[in-house]
Amino acid sequence: MSETYFVPCEEGESEYTEKRSRFLGHVCRVETEAEARTYIEKIKKRHYDARHNCWCYALHEGGVVRYGDDGEPQGTAGQPMLNVFQREGVENVVCVVTRYFGGVLLGAGGLTRAYGKSAKDALDAAGKAKMTLWSRLCVRVPYPLLERLTRLADAQGGVVEGSDYGADVAVTLRLPAERTEAFSAALTELSGGGVTPEALGEVFLPGARET
Repeated sequence: MSETYFVPCEEGESEYTEKRSRFLGHVCRVETEAEARTYIEKIKKRHYDARHNCWCYALHEGGVVRYGDDGEPQGTAGQPMLNVFQREGVENVVCVVTRYFGGVLLGAGGLTRAYGKSAKDALDAAGKAKMTLWSRLCVRVPYPLLERLTRLADAQGGVVEGSDYGADVAVTLRLPAERTEAFSAALTELSGGGVTPEALGEVFLPGARET
């Protein structure tokens, strides 16, 4: 697996009013359909008195996408919401937009815009981060090299996960996969060829919040 995609940074909410109808957007990161369904039910329970709780979710694993209009005219709610996340490249996401009906019909076009806007506003509130491939490494260095190793890892966009102090220091860190080769070369130069990183595997994790 090498492709990258985005996920929500955190749970996000939004509120939008159109012709007295209130649209409340809710976005959350999930990993499975079971988690998505649980979140949808939680929001429905919270807003049990609303006319509609429309929803969608998209999962990276298996490319699963689902949506529901919850009584709104077909194609005016769940699909426009899902389109927001597909345009933004966001996966592992569930979204529920709650509508408290204000007594004025919005028409198909109005509903499509309202549900899409609510989903986008909730996503903006949550923020998004790129999922990228990281290499996890263990590097054993003598104490005098520890500070320089830390600076080297930082310069390559790495993150120190932990350190084990003994006769020397075993530092566990992760690096963007594409930086691993450059880091190893710099480490060889730093240690005069005396230190070689041990590969612990690779993992997909979110990076920093996109601005």
